[in-house]
Amino acid sequence: MPVLVEMGWGGLVQYPWSITWTDITDRVDQVQGVTITRGASDELSETQPGTATLTLDNQDGSLTPGNPNSPFYPYVRKNAPIRVSIAHYPARTGAAPYPVAMLTDEFDDQRMTATLWTSAGGATETAEGRLRLPATAGVTARYTSLRQWTLAGSQVAVKLVAVPAAGGSSSAYTSLSLVSSTSGTRLRWYFNAVTRDLRAVSDVGGSDGAAVILPYDPIGHAWLRIRETAGTVVWETSSDGWDWVIRRSLSTPAWIGTDQILVELAASRTGGTSDYAEWDYLGAQVRPRFWGMVNEFPVEWEGLTSSVSISATDLFKRLNRLPPLRSMLGMEVLTVDTLTGAYSFPAAYFPLSEPSDSTSAGDVIGRGAGALAVSQTGVGGTLTFGDVGVPETDETAPTFTPASATAGPYLIGDLGPQTAADSTTWLVHLQVWIKTSTAGRAILGMHDTRLDNQLILSLNGSGVLQVETTQDGAALTVGTTTSGNLANGQWHHIVFDGSSKIAYVDGAPVSGTLLATSSQDLQTVYVGGYRNARLFNGQIAHVSMHLANGPVGSVYAASYGAITGFSGESADWRVERLARYAGLPSVTLLGSTHDPIASQGPGGSGVVARLREVEATESGRLYAERDYYGLAYQSRDLRFNPDIVGEVFALAYADLEPGLELADDDQKLVNEIEASRPGGATQTLSAPESILAFGTYPQQLNILKLTDVAVTDAAYWKVLRYANPEPEIREVPIEAYTLPEYLSILDADISSYFTVYDLPAQALATEMRVTVEGYTETIRENSHVITFRTSTSSQDSVWVIGDPVYGVLGITSRLAY
Repeated sequence: MPVLVEMGWGGLVQYPWSITWTDITDRVDQVQGVTITRGASDELSETQPGTATLTLDNQDGSLTPGNPNSPFYPYVRKNAPIRVSIAHYPARTGAAPYPVAMLTDEFDDQRMTATLWTSAGGATETAEGRLRLPATAGVTARYTSLRQWTLAGSQVAVKLVAVPAAGGSSSAYTSLSLVSSTSGTRLRWYFNAVTRDLRAVSDVGGSDGAAVILPYDPIGHAWLRIRETAGTVVWETSSDGWDWVIRRSLSTPAWIGTDQILVELAASRTGGTSDYAEWDYLGAQVRPRFWGMVNEFPVEWEGLTSSVSISATDLFKRLNRLPPLRSMLGMEVLTVDTLTGAYSFPAAYFPLSEPSDSTSAGDVIGRGAGALAVSQTGVGGTLTFGDVGVPETDETAPTFTPASATAGPYLIGDLGPQTAADSTTWLVHLQVWIKTSTAGRAILGMHDTRLDNQLILSLNGSGVLQVETTQDGAALTVGTTTSGNLANGQWHHIVFDGSSKIAYVDGAPVSGTLLATSSQDLQTVYVGGYRNARLFNGQIAHVSMHLANGPVGSVYAASYGAITGFSGESADWRVERLARYAGLPSVTLLGSTHDPIASQGPGGSGVVARLREVEATESGRLYAERDYYGLAYQSRDLRFNPDIVGEVFALAYADLEPGLELADDDQKLVNEIEASRPGGATQTLSAPESILAFGTYPQQLNILKLTDVAVTDAAYWKVLRYANPEPEIREVPIEAYTLPEYLSILDADISSYFTVYDLPAQALATEMRVTVEGYTETIRENSHVITFRTSTSSQDSVWVIGDPVYGVLGITSRLAY
């Protein structure tokens, strides 16, 4: 059974590292199979959300949503995490001794394979397709292989499905052992049920004084492997059988090169309550195919039978549901804490972007902070919401216009008891944007209910930033910075780091003696003045309070770049920034050509739309990972010159399924482009010879380049590639399961290359190299049909001076962009 289907019952896709996966492969309808679609239709189309469809047996009702008798209740629900993999078992070939990687067993036929194993202690194979080893007092249950295997240059991998409990015993364990012909000499993965640890062991004489001991993690240690390579033995663990972490390594013991080993899976205990260990997928070579979320669990009945035909979608489903982004400035406030390296979080954030008829301003964090209400002291003055705010944002900002320093409106609010309590434990950090021409005023301030602890940001009479504090109810201590005059009518970003006692202005630290080290029970907050005095005259925006256990101000200070929309940062940085806004834990960046990106303007669009803008600007490729909840982004140079980069596999035409076609049409033809950028020129570029031959095929290109020259380069790149597209193979159907190249075929992903050779005599060449744009695959019992959607690789050939293949400009290659 090549397919491995697992459900993350109760798991949250945004926290993939915490998901406990349940194997439901035995429920999969192998006749209908699992169908997965991934990638794009061609290189000019955007990649689409990946999907998977499969039918599951529901005879016992376990997959009926809301069924309280289901062992998975109440987690049979929409958006449940799902992953699909291939568990490939290499064939045993040649004569003994065999590489131990050829020792494979799915344990799914409910009987021991006598040509592989001997057994003892009641070891059995279960109806669910696992090896069960009873952990019974005084009895060692084991599956022991024949002594006909070698570890040198090979490996053994297995899934540890269930471990025994201590059960009142002084000793209980389960283990995987590779046993030398010398008594007491072996390599082991050993789980100790009493101490709940996992040990990487190299025994000599029955013991190992240098064993590596890991606290057992049933998620991270689900798969175990021992591998020898180039003179080193490594012990590895994995959560999915694909992505391995080295836990121990040592120089290969001499016996590895000489001894034939036996492999043993065992479990036992000295006393206490009996239970068992379970192992599975011995020798499986795992290849991930899909990672996503189930859309629904529609229960179907036919007579007395029941099934569930589910569909699932990769992470783009979740990304497409996210609300429109705030401005980059706002998103930085909400997400930058993930970059600090400390434990930090926003406790309150007041964008102050309410419409003009507002009389209060709200918090968007939701930790209990109340609204900031307009408060009047003295007579006169105005406070107007809805005025133009910080550049490159769509948020407005209020304008404070007091009649004097002691007469006019300002804002006051309650941060709430939770934030007050947290400020006792964590250090306070502040961010705020200001614009004023009046010195000697307070920007914002906070205090506890007794005024023992106070913290105020203000400008002195020269417009220089001050930090005023007290922690014992005594007079305020004033720390003056070297910020220079901030009352100059320009927007300024101010950060106060309560840990390092450093202030940052417009992205840079400013020196000064700032005495605040902690501020307890801060609950009342003022914006635009402090306690009926020093009323601010100007604009204040994006007030936020963060709590952290260390210095984080330098990270917050980098948010100053939002005033230009981070214009000029490279495309890879922009992709990582946008992924952070979406709450993604990781982005895989591939390739090395990442040009500067212009500002994407204020908020209002979704994160996927923003990512697509970068992708289109850079002629890159954006898609969801198939083994993890993460994004991958490829720069255009990843595809340059496939002869230099290399290919994943090559197949003869005779090994393909029927349906190979050669296309030569005008589907991709582009010979005139009107190109532009925000704030730049509109330019038209064309290929006259193509227009003469085929007529005009126009296209508009509006991209986020910084210069008109960069726009020209991007437009020329497209015209040179598609003024006269070459004949190409657009689909390659393969029955992969039966081919020796099976694993290599599974390794092919978006932008991989492969060659079809020994083409029929009517073809224009004996072989053609293609680039993978996407694929649809159907996995059944002993069958795996993959139809790759492809483009011709030569479209991405670029000029290399003196190269025998790519050194002929305009014929075999074109200028790189």
